[in-house]
Amino acid sequence: MSTRRVWRIVGMVLLCLSVLACGERRVEVDATPQYSRQGKVDAPVYVLAIHPLHNPARLFEVYGPLVDHLNRQIPAHTFALEASRNYEEFERKLSLRQVAFALPNPYQTLKAMEHGYHVIAKMGDDAQFRGLLLVRRDAGITQVSDLRGRKVAYPAATALAATLLPQAFLHSQGLDVNRDIENLYVGSQESSILNVYLGRVAAAATWTQPWQAFQKTHPAQASELVVQWETAPLINNSVVARDDVPAATADQVAQELANLHTTPAGRALLAAMELTRFERADDARYEVVHDFIDTFQRTVRPLSPESVP
Repeated sequence: MSTRRVWRIVGMVLLCLSVLACGERRVEVDATPQYSRQGKVDAPVYVLAIHPLHNPARLFEVYGPLVDHLNRQIPAHTFALEASRNYEEFERKLSLRQVAFALPNPYQTLKAMEHGYHVIAKMGDDAQFRGLLLVRRDAGITQVSDLRGRKVAYPAATALAATLLPQAFLHSQGLDVNRDIENLYVGSQESSILNVYLGRVAAAATWTQPWQAFQKTHPAQASELVVQWETAPLINNSVVARDDVPAATADQVAQELANLHTTPAGRALLAAMELTRFERADDARYEVVHDFIDTFQRTVRPLSPESVP
């Protein structure tokens, strides 16, 4: 049985577990698998950690082929893919400098810089980096004020596109997210979507990539939901390298990512990610996120761990 087939089966099992766990504040997965190509003798191993864009099985199905590509194109090194159970675990890996490369969201990018990581590339398609608020088609929710006194699900308190942008939007529409609604941080994009599908919350926040993927993998469930509101876009997710990774190696990785859209095989990898390209980038590109976070913390809610609702 092929690796892709195995991960697809595991993904369906994890989806079922997510449905059962949707009532919980956080969805945990028991294992954090790694994915690597074998056969490189004495090659340095560089771990690439992806923030929880999908459940771990789906993440490996989407990003495993990218790691295979890096291993083929950069034969002097071995690259391994690592998933995380939730946002907190991923952020802990960055704070402890446990991985050489990572794909964090823009807010996590700022935090990663504080721990010696630097931006080497980013996802393109910034116009797609926007928050979505989903409701059931039969819920009768048409105005933001209809959410008052009700529950809203998000993947995590620090998810930028899927939490901070939607909360900033709700605030701009006159809803106090600290008092007027009950915020549930449920651990993953899929769990957020499933919570509203099951009617356990009035609305669910996510962003374009997970929603597009959910529509493809679960069309029947997706057909019962509608995007009621969407936010303005912000800069897309980054790719960061730890400061002790040799500059030449980091540059090779960045260039391979930036070249993906130039070949049919690379475009196929990107299509699985719901993406058209990666771009070369640096820390300065994420100054706009500093501005957004400063405004968010002044006007919506603080982001320090002890004060996140």
